[in-house]
Amino acid sequence: MTEWHIPEIIRHRHPVTQNVNEIYDERLTVGQKTAEWVAKNVGSWRFIIAQSVLLFIWIILNSLALVEHWDPYPFILMNLVLSTQAAFATPIIMMSQNRQAARDRLESHNDYQVNLKAETEVRVILERLEEQSRMIVELQDMIRDLRSRNSAGRE
Repeated sequence: MTEWHIPEIIRHRHPVTQNVNEIYDERLTVGQKTAEWVAKNVGSWRFIIAQSVLLFIWIILNSLALVEHWDPYPFILMNLVLSTQAAFATPIIMMSQNRQAARDRLESHNDYQVNLKAETEVRVILERLEEQSRMIVELQDMIRDLRSRNSAGRE
């Protein structure tokens, strides 16, 4: 009779898949969190609408002289305020984009780890299936031999 090697239950000890969002949030500094908040809010419709309303009110109040002209036409002060806002908003948004690139690298690494784990698991499963297929063939051969011996013993 053939001696079979029946594999023990294979236990894989892989590191637990990590939540990239938690890792990302844990690594953020106060400045980075601020940059994220500014980019999130400056890049929203709520900000655009609020800024448009404020600029419209600024222009109306200065044009109609309902209030003392603090910025007469051509609205040099408003232009200065908007330029200053743009000067600060642009690098802050770029910092946020840099953080997003770092987050993308973290997600990419995590995807690689998950794919590597899946590939290992598939490889083990295929090896076990191959071993089982080999054992089935051997069992079929043994049954065939037993049947032929049994039929030979009857004659």
